[in-house]
Amino acid sequence: MKTINRLPGLPVERALGVLSGRWKAVILHVLLDGPQRTCDLEKRIAGITQKVLIEQLRALEEHGMVSRQPSAVDRQGIEYLLTPLGESLRPILDSLIEWGSHHATALDDADRLLPCEAVVRDRTA
Repeated sequence: MKTINRLPGLPVERALGVLSGRWKAVILHVLLDGPQRTCDLEKRIAGITQKVLIEQLRALEEHGMVSRQPSAVDRQGIEYLLTPLGESLRPILDSLIEWGSHHATALDDADRLLPCEAVVRDRTA
């Protein structure tokens, strides 16, 4: 069964269903920097396996958040980029980051928060 068919009917649950998964929000956050090849995404996201990355990218593509295009650098390669629908998540992801920090602080757990750089490497690295 396709991923899109398993999304809940309630809008808030649907939104969470699209974003749920260990790496989807991180992948979307990285793609906010612009198109990325699969190998570049692997290098930038610490701890993600190629298998999981491809599974998550396929789900995000099915949800209309990312699209694939031939690479501008390597004509045989593929780049992933945010669609306009995926780009519309920018303020939501920023708000989720802010709320996550607020939540940790409110529960006296801020010392466990990781900086973004702990998982996402700089694009030039």
